[in-house]
Amino acid sequence: MTPESFIATWKANTRNEAAGSKAHFLDLCALLDVPPPHSDPTGTTYAFEKGVKKAAGSGGWADVWKRGCFGWEYKSRGGDLEKAHDQLLRYAGALENPPLLITCDMDRIIVRTNWTNAVSERREFGLEDLRDAKVRALLKACWTDPDSWRPVVTRQSLTEQAAGEFAELARRLRERGHEPQTVAHFVNRMVFCLFADDVGLLPDRLLSDLLTYAARKPADFATAVAELFKAMRERGGRVGFQAVQWFNGGLFDDDTALPLQGPDIALLARISALDWAEVDPSIFGTLFERGLDPDKRSQLGAHYTDRDKIGLLVDAVIVRPLLAEWDAARARISAAMEERARLTREARESGGTSAEALMLADSGGITAASRAAKTTLRRAADRRAKRLGELLTEAQTLYNGFVDRLRAFRVLDPACGSGNFLYLSLLALKDMELRVSIEAEVFGLDPALPLIGPESVLGIEINPYAAELARVSVWIGHIQWARRNGFPPPSDPVLRTLDTIECRDAVLAPDGSVAAWPAVDAIVGNPPFLGDKVMIGTMGAEYTTRLRAAYEGRVPGGADLVCYWFEKAREALHGGHVGRVGLVATNSIRGGSNRRVLDRIAGDAVIYAAWSDKPWTLDGADVRVSLICFTREFIGTPRLDGAAVAAIHPDLTAGTADVTLANPLAENSGVAMQGPTKGGAFDVPGNIARVWLMAATNANGRPNGDILRPWCSGDDITGRWRDRWLIDFNEMPASEAAYYAQPFAHVVNAVKPARMIVARERRKRLWWQFNEVAPGVRQALARVSRYMVTPEVSKHRIFVWISAPVLPDKNVIVIARDDDTTFGILHCRFHSLWALRLGTSLEDRPRYTSSTTFRTFPFPDNLTPSTPASDYADNPHAQRIAAAARALVEARDRWLNPADLVDRVPEVVPGFPDRLVPRNEAAAAILKKRTLTALYNTRGTPEGTWLDTLHRALDEAVAAAYGWPADITTDDALARLLALNHARAAA
Repeated sequence: MTPESFIATWKANTRNEAAGSKAHFLDLCALLDVPPPHSDPTGTTYAFEKGVKKAAGSGGWADVWKRGCFGWEYKSRGGDLEKAHDQLLRYAGALENPPLLITCDMDRIIVRTNWTNAVSERREFGLEDLRDAKVRALLKACWTDPDSWRPVVTRQSLTEQAAGEFAELARRLRERGHEPQTVAHFVNRMVFCLFADDVGLLPDRLLSDLLTYAARKPADFATAVAELFKAMRERGGRVGFQAVQWFNGGLFDDDTALPLQGPDIALLARISALDWAEVDPSIFGTLFERGLDPDKRSQLGAHYTDRDKIGLLVDAVIVRPLLAEWDAARARISAAMEERARLTREARESGGTSAEALMLADSGGITAASRAAKTTLRRAADRRAKRLGELLTEAQTLYNGFVDRLRAFRVLDPACGSGNFLYLSLLALKDMELRVSIEAEVFGLDPALPLIGPESVLGIEINPYAAELARVSVWIGHIQWARRNGFPPPSDPVLRTLDTIECRDAVLAPDGSVAAWPAVDAIVGNPPFLGDKVMIGTMGAEYTTRLRAAYEGRVPGGADLVCYWFEKAREALHGGHVGRVGLVATNSIRGGSNRRVLDRIAGDAVIYAAWSDKPWTLDGADVRVSLICFTREFIGTPRLDGAAVAAIHPDLTAGTADVTLANPLAENSGVAMQGPTKGGAFDVPGNIARVWLMAATNANGRPNGDILRPWCSGDDITGRWRDRWLIDFNEMPASEAAYYAQPFAHVVNAVKPARMIVARERRKRLWWQFNEVAPGVRQALARVSRYMVTPEVSKHRIFVWISAPVLPDKNVIVIARDDDTTFGILHCRFHSLWALRLGTSLEDRPRYTSSTTFRTFPFPDNLTPSTPASDYADNPHAQRIAAAARALVEARDRWLNPADLVDRVPEVVPGFPDRLVPRNEAAAAILKKRTLTALYNTRGTPEGTWLDTLHRALDEAVAAAYGWPADITTDDALARLLALNHARAAA
């Protein structure tokens, strides 16, 4: 068909929608040279009248549907295409969410894009436009290449731009002396006005006319905007002669508006040109909070958590459990409606015979027996009619009951921030309400109008900037949902009051007791990630002390802040005040003191879904987190990291052995410990230390070598030796320390000023000593000529030997043993697995915690740390392990420091280990890349074959000492280690 003939045919069209829509579409297919719907005889991917039919009959489907391309709805010429678009929106889910929604009245074709995370675009074409080959090609792409219609502007980029512009306006206002909270409240109201204007909740052009007027008369801006705020607050409000809807909601609680200058109004006009209808509330709050809260200005431009990760918890805690309830109700509805259909079909099939018998009886042409049959038939018909009514009532009651359940469902985020979790939780509930409504229509039931609103989500947030933004995000999300699903926006008032989002402390009440949470159906959120070591510095000593006192016996004193939310959620679950919980924590919750809150949860509840290690964004920085869902009663299969498992243990593993039940072993005590804590700039470069070492003896007749020690940190183990030395006065009094004049002067200048302002009196008083001098470590190391160390936090669990004069850092775990057998046992895969499961983590690096890893690890019989090495010197297993360990260490050392690249140089004074010095610059460049981290990164690759071979020999030697097969599986090894731990602990 040519453009001319198509245009001529449809210009003359007088047919209505029902008579003309199919013919119009088939002619359009011919014009555009695309297949018509009958090219798919099954109708599974392309069909007329595809989708969900309304209970009332026609009009409830999309007139044409093509999978992955479009839903297409017709109206008669001059018909309401906006109404047609609303219908497509309402049924888009049933049509598999096509990327294009197209409406047509046989004069006009309107194409709207429907990609989830892109700004929606609208294009309209008239009949005459079809003469243009470019227009025809664009329309043809609806069939052949719908992705070519995908908008360039994403909702994310739009929201980022909007947030950035408003952050600039907020900065200007604060610099003029306005209080930050006043600025934030004003900006939030302007944000909502721009959104309301773009979605048609304000009179057409009201806001643009206001800004145009204010641009000419900036001094009148505040008065004009205050008039708008007042009109939005009051029922029956007006701006001039234009009526304004009643908004209410608490956002427009007064008329206060801040004055703007000309450049500010120009900025606001530029901001208003953005498509505010499409802002993304799932990131909106976070971005705007950074712009409005002066304390978070540094995070502008930083990343934020995407909605997909939040969706994992929302899906596990809200969506899937509710869908399971609906599936059960739907099965009963289906059974009732199938029985109803069967009875109706039987009545229809028997209708002719029954009617004939009734007619004969009425005419007297049959006997008295036949008249009795007539009575029987009528009674059967009455019973059938009654049963049909009962079945319909049963089905409708089941549907209504589930809808009531949805509408009563409440979700709490007890650390809601700017509302990301609340927004997505509200959307999940509203989407489900619409879904079950559409499915009710399929059954022929009366669907309910969507009534779920912002009151379904509750929040607690201590930051006032974030709390108000949470309300704005929820309001905008609620209105956007209605708009995107073809329903009218809320009215009278537009904004329901959101007192359910409270601005207060979620874990500690003002009187120092545990804070109360409201009873709800689900709790979701990501509580604050604040490590126990920085809680005092961030929240203050007084608050931290009160918080720990309130939760004494429930949350360990050394636990991170997030643990208090987990314990509160456990308490709510235990008391029957919540059904399910899904919270985010740093992945360090899997071990150490933090894991004790998960131990308590596992005692009261079931962890039924978890993601053990996920990237997350915290204050613009990437961290590693665990997502944990738990409930009191769970029927189904737990899922860990997306995979079905038999059970999830408190350390978020799923092996057959729950190693979190391991006990400390007395035989391992006093061997593994952390190094001293400096608490100041006690370290100096090697070149300075050597000047002091070679200096003349001091006034006390002693050399500086008495108080200088080479220093070993975690970086020295995993990287190259940094040649740093410590000034270590140990527990020496200041009067004696002062004799070591040069090092003491360094401490006076570099350490003392900072120590004099710390809170702890002892550290202030003994400013020349380390914060923690660790006498136990020193005593243990005094008994050995060398000792083992491993970094507290490291990608790979690596052990190395250190000479006794070297002093370890606090972030180094010291093993005060000097025999190769112990070294080999600790460096085998079994101990590495045990440490990984019982340790904690920092970001994506495992943390070795001596109290939970070394103290609980059961060494092979007769090779325990409490046994002197001399006692097992003749033990064949010990000898085999020692030989394998020596071979590993020697080979590693040769790789790290090849003899042809380094020279061994004695230290400038006796009593300290030799130094390894690169022979030249070329050697130094090669050695710089030779680190234990780089070496262990090669494991499992051809380059690391020799290292794998040496470790395999060590693993086999240790397995033999345990009496295990060399190829024992991880789960089996952990199960046997746990059993051995329990046996030793009980002995």
